[in-house]
Amino acid sequence: MSADVKSYAAIDLGASSGRVMVGRVGHDALELTEAHRFPNRPVRVPEGLRWDVLALYAGVLDGLRATGQVDSVGIDSWAVDYGLLDADGALLGNPVHYRDARTEGVAEKVWASVPAAELYAATGLQYAPFNTLYQLAAARSSAQFAHAGRLLLIPDLLTYWLTGEQGTELTNASTTQLIDPRTRAWSYDVAERLGIDLGLFAPLRQPGDPAGVLRAEVLEETGLTGPVPVTAVGSHDTASAVAAVPATGERFAYICTGTWSLAGLELDAPVLTEESRAANFTNELGLDGTVRYLRNIMGLWLLQECVRAWGEPDLGLLLREAAGVPTLRSVVDAGDEAFLAPGRMPERIAEACRASGQPVPRTRAEITRCILDSLALAHRRAVEDAQRLADHPVDVVYIVGGGTRNALLCQLTADACGLPVVAGATEAAALGNVLVQARTHGLVGDLAGMRRLLTRTQPLTRYAPRGDTARWREAQARLATR
Repeated sequence: MSADVKSYAAIDLGASSGRVMVGRVGHDALELTEAHRFPNRPVRVPEGLRWDVLALYAGVLDGLRATGQVDSVGIDSWAVDYGLLDADGALLGNPVHYRDARTEGVAEKVWASVPAAELYAATGLQYAPFNTLYQLAAARSSAQFAHAGRLLLIPDLLTYWLTGEQGTELTNASTTQLIDPRTRAWSYDVAERLGIDLGLFAPLRQPGDPAGVLRAEVLEETGLTGPVPVTAVGSHDTASAVAAVPATGERFAYICTGTWSLAGLELDAPVLTEESRAANFTNELGLDGTVRYLRNIMGLWLLQECVRAWGEPDLGLLLREAAGVPTLRSVVDAGDEAFLAPGRMPERIAEACRASGQPVPRTRAEITRCILDSLALAHRRAVEDAQRLADHPVDVVYIVGGGTRNALLCQLTADACGLPVVAGATEAAALGNVLVQARTHGLVGDLAGMRRLLTRTQPLTRYAPRGDTARWREAQARLATR
């Protein structure tokens, strides 16, 4: 390997699978290969839905064993969830899954102390029932919480097990609803009013900060030769994915697709208006002082659950059949909390269409097309609303993440938005993870420099909008009145 090319391990944990990728980066080179992939299967136990975090950590170690020698390691994962440690640093039970029912009705109790409008003005975070703030309110009376000496978000927990050092990475901390997006620091007023001890959190880290070195036991188990530094990256996977949007200017929107669709803009400052709160947009923190102004959409979770219910049929064939179903025959609200929980997804989608007086999708192809049309419509609404609320017009939409493999969804999004769509960076979170590590060695510069390297080295596909957007506008209006 050339002396000016270095190797980085990107541990990228999603809600349904984890992967350890190896990125090789030089001043004009960026290659990403998969070293190991493993399932992430939540487990339902008598007390509720839990993450099998020990299996995840075992997958991480297996992945590092498969990478070969690397110059640094970084970890990103989904947001909001956490593990509690006792005074000795031992984990107090498996972390609770964000889809667990324990936060039902909790938000209203929180708002009794800090009204929703005040909470948004202070933290800029959208309402979602699983936000860390509501999880903490639900957990406060539990025996585990009473014995907790430290709270670590999921990537910080795994970093602690790898290095023995504790920290709280900022981009993920910004999803807790306890960060002030203007100061990029803890919101002590909110925490105090809700009785939350911010001392539970380890000190904040910025993307690019050192996060320790692999412990001797980890080196022995993985076969790596130390010292191997661990670097804090944008540990919220969406922060890493947005860093890997191959944009060439500022007038762009992005959609990070996967289990969720995260659709919005990259801004220099948060939007904290009451109108923004009513539209349920969130202000999460990104690299280099940026704000990820976006809306959460249920995403390909809807299709994933249907495919699981159908016994894992051939997805390529399913999408080809769906392409032959008429556009906008039936649509559902892809942001509806009714679709949050797992199970019976095909039936629930059909029931939603029946309840709204639309043709009921009956075949697998019709249900698949309903999902994809609904996602494209939700993408349109999010991109339109973000431009209006932030007064930030865009000329192009970038799609990154697993949804880039779904050409039908990309084309439907272009049609719905009436804007060109550029799809690329399928493993966007891993690429963003790797590039932050590479910055620590001076191989790339600022965020714009990272994106220039992406556009030179990664395959991109462009989708032009077909026809006008009148039908999509009409469908959007119909959905809004139901």
